[in-house]
Amino acid sequence: MPRYPWITFCFALAMLSGCKPAAPPAHAQVATIAFAKDGAWNWIEDPRAVHVEGQRNRTYAGWVTSKGQLQVGAYDHATGRIETVVLKEHWEIDDHDSNSFLVLPDRRLMVFYTFHNRIGLYSRTTTRPEDISAWEPEITVANTPAITYSEPVYLSDEQLIYVFWRGISWKPTFATSPDGKAWSAPRILIEQQGREANTIRPYFKVVSDGKSTIHFAFTDGHPRDEPENSIYYMKYEHGAFFKADGTWIAPMKELPIQPRVSDIVYDAKPSKVRAWIWDIALDADGNPVIAYAQFPKETDHRYHYARWIGGSWLDTELVAAGKWFPQTPAGAIEREPHYSGGLALDHADPSIVYLSRQVAGMFEIERWTTNDNGKTWQSIPITSHSAHPNVRPVVARNRGGSGEYVLWMQGDYVYSTDYHMGIMLLGPGVGVRKKNDGRGK
Repeated sequence: MPRYPWITFCFALAMLSGCKPAAPPAHAQVATIAFAKDGAWNWIEDPRAVHVEGQRNRTYAGWVTSKGQLQVGAYDHATGRIETVVLKEHWEIDDHDSNSFLVLPDRRLMVFYTFHNRIGLYSRTTTRPEDISAWEPEITVANTPAITYSEPVYLSDEQLIYVFWRGISWKPTFATSPDGKAWSAPRILIEQQGREANTIRPYFKVVSDGKSTIHFAFTDGHPRDEPENSIYYMKYEHGAFFKADGTWIAPMKELPIQPRVSDIVYDAKPSKVRAWIWDIALDADGNPVIAYAQFPKETDHRYHYARWIGGSWLDTELVAAGKWFPQTPAGAIEREPHYSGGLALDHADPSIVYLSRQVAGMFEIERWTTNDNGKTWQSIPITSHSAHPNVRPVVARNRGGSGEYVLWMQGDYVYSTDYHMGIMLLGPGVGVRKKNDGRGK
């Protein structure tokens, strides 16, 4: 089992990154802790972590343990207490089965979870705001085959909850609900036509303004399977789908949508360099920002940052990230050579990116910032000289600008069903402990 040492967040280490250091965040004395000593997640489910400031000041996250427990945790930034509950005692040992969060208007938490490529999408909701100790009964959202992942959003203009997942025929699928209990029939959102259409499985990420729009970034399929795996974008608003410049794509009634009628953010056809999606966020003006990876070689992963700047997509390469992060057994062929260390946008300020890349052979977390829409960057290391890989970072959603709350996986990982990872947390108040409180150490 790996160890999870405390790591001081020290801006003096910036000189090790080889880049000019960015200005430090407003908060000070930031450290990391082991939020969960046993847990992992896939990067497609989102939000994997949320921050809620109301009666309390807490960060919530969910994961699957190496023994197959589905868990939800809460970290209190005022007291330093960690609370963990088990939603499913005997779930499945597979990081694809982790949950996603939706913060309801009354600050209750709704979580969604599925098995990996099996029947059933489920949800549960806390009975009280900001309190994970008691939950309402489980709801079946959909009961169709081959379900994986979940990405929920809420539109206040429609007073509807949307949840998206990979479902029918491996395609991006969704359902809606006014109350989280009664759900519409599932509908396919995106569907490729042509070559073996039923076997092509687009991967996608979703973000919403919480009012009237939902934004999507997606691929043709899996880079292992698609020789020309591109990155696409579209948005939904008031019953129809549009490109970033407002060009009409189709009304809701004409679903599903083919990828190439939407915005082509990155076209893999000319170069044959495949890509995979990692995150999508909105800037202060509501314009989309997309983080993704390109693979000139399976041993050469390149992180890219694409931003809509009012008339076109500005796509820049951030950094070479190394190769895949799974620890391939000796003599074996890597089963997931496109599993990057990962990168995540700060949804409160997408000019900030947290990423995992190989540094001296080890995957470390870094904070990258830009002041010119991604043309140039500054970076600061978050971890360094680590004994175990640090991968799949995420910034907790729903925060109000009071500080950055960053989480990531740390530990040993061979495959999605073979891992010994922990969830690390960095943010304001981390490291605070009440006297004689031994939890979370």
